This record gives sequence, C-alpha cells and structure tokens, in this order.
Amino acid sequence: MATIAEFIEEWNSTCPWIEAHTSGSTGTPKSIRLLKSDMRISAQATNRFFGINRNSVLGLPLSVDYIAGKMMVVRALEAGCRLEAFPVSADLNLASCRERIDLLSLVPAQLPAVLSQSSLSDRVRCMLIGGAGISDETAAAVLASGVDAYIGYGMTETCSHVALSSISACGGRVYHAMPDVTFDTDSRGCLTVIAPRFSFRSLQTNDMVELLTPTSFRWCGRYDNVINSGGIKFFAEELEKLYALPVGKHAYYVCSETDELWGQRIVLVVECDAGEIDGIKRGVEAAVADHKRRPKTYIAVRAISRTATSGKIKREMPADDNIVSRIC
Repeated sequence: MATIAEFIEEWNSTCPWIEAHTSGSTGTPKSIRLLKSDMRISAQATNRFFGINRNSVLGLPLSVDYIAGKMMVVRALEAGCRLEAFPVSADLNLASCRERIDLLSLVPAQLPAVLSQSSLSDRVRCMLIGGAGISDETAAAVLASGVDAYIGYGMTETCSHVALSSISACGGRVYHAMPDVTFDTDSRGCLTVIAPRFSFRSLQTNDMVELLTPTSFRWCGRYDNVINSGGIKFFAEELEKLYALPVGKHAYYVCSETDELWGQRIVLVVECDAGEIDGIKRGVEAAVADHKRRPKTYIAVRAISRTATSGKIKREMPADDNIVSRIC
C-alpha cells in the first residue's frame, strides 16, 4: 500500500499523469493513466461544492492506491488545507482528530463505526460516500446523525465523482451533475458522461439510468446485472432492495443462472449458515407479493466475494466449494 507521502512525491513530479487502478467491481482490475490536469479540475469542482478552503480539514481513511484516496489528497493540495489521515479500516475512529472535519470521504463499510460515535455532527460537517450504494436504513441513520452527506457517482476514469446525490433528498436516489458536466443515454439506456473540460470529453458507461434532465438522473442498475427472465427485465439492484427486510443482517446479493425454459432465473445468494436459508426463503416469499420478482434459487455461502478496494460485492455465481446450502 502506497503512503500519502509517496503519492505527493509522484504528484509533484514533472510527469503529467498519475497511474491509478480501477476497482475491479465490473471486471478485471486494470492500471490506467490519469492526467493531473483532469484531477485538478475535479478537485477544484469538489472544493467549490463543499466550501473547502485553506482553513478546512479533510479526513482521509482511504488508501491512496485508488482514486478516492488520491483525490482527497489532491483536494487538500489544491485548497492548501490540512489533511487528517486515518487508518484504512472498517473500524474507523475519529477521536484522534481534535478539529472538526469539513469533508470526510469514506466507503459504506466504514459507516457503521462512524455512525456509532457520539456527537458525530460536532466532529464532521460533511461526508462523501463512495464505492457502493447504501441501504434505506443506513441512509436514515446518516440523516439522524445531523451530518450533511452525499453519495458520489463516478469512476476512476472520471477522476472520482461527476455527480452527487444528497442523502437528505426524497423520492429516490437522484444524482445531480457537477459543474460543466451533462448527461445523455445510449441506445441501451446507459449513461453517457459529457465533460468537455476533461481530456476524455465523453465517456460511455454501462450504468442504466432514468435520465431526468441533462444534468440529473436516477440510477437503475448495471447493464451487466440485468436479468432477462421470460422476456421480463429485472435489475439485480432493485430486487436486492425488495429482499432487504427478510434477509435482515446478512450480507447478500442477487445474480442469475441459466434456465432452459425462461432464459435466466433469479438467484439470491446469502452469507449465512445452512440452516438459515430456508427461513430467509419463507420471509422473502411473504414480503414479495409478485412471484415473478421472487428468487427461483436460494444459496447460502460461507463468504461473499468482494473487491479489495471498496468492499463492493462481486455479483457472480458462487463456487461450489463456497456453497453450504441451495434451495430451488
């Protein structure tokens, strides 16, 4: 794992680009080169949005091996402000920082520890959550904390977020573009990021969205995660929300497997003991009235595979040696 000092040394070099790594959440992780000029544009826009200046304090509990961590360092350098580094851990403890943090960037796996700390709004002014979505229950806990919080939409290729969604917004997760960024969709309904100030100008994604305006959208799910069962298309991410209550505390995800009759069948994978999956099945069937939206296969696994960077779940059929129970 690279240190902040090593990254700053790389940033201050004469080389016009920085080497970064994609997370691997949608494929094999790869190394790419990002122009420092693009990273500066992104950092300056974020600093303006959150009111970051030379008197601010930024909190960094993320690795600088990846874009989220790198960009927090760049934001601090661009603003000339203080950067408070924390251990890269899910057990994030803010007690070591004696000043109020103006912007804390973190991933969802770190939220439970942060939200458990007393007087959080006295410790943190704003939180920037990236890497993966959060549940409605977690969003409610964030709101109750009194901390202003946003979920970022972006990727390594866009130098972090190009859109933000306020946790306090009602009516579903709507993302609004950063300055000088607009959106369109392709023939599949997938988001196109149009950013003329950046070197990439335009970037095509595999994220299916409901485009509301040229500068706002509602995220539906990954094109890769669409399940076509009997001619009906289901988004894995939307199904997961339906199953959240009956699955309860367990980690889980939705994927699909081939079905000779229907093309694909919905599969619910849960990290739990073999004896628990039958109860979860009964709970889902009671909670989801539409039988078409119910899983056709329930799988209990020892451990769910996640990406090394942000802890995103890898939506894939589990290996046979990881399965402890399967119900069809």
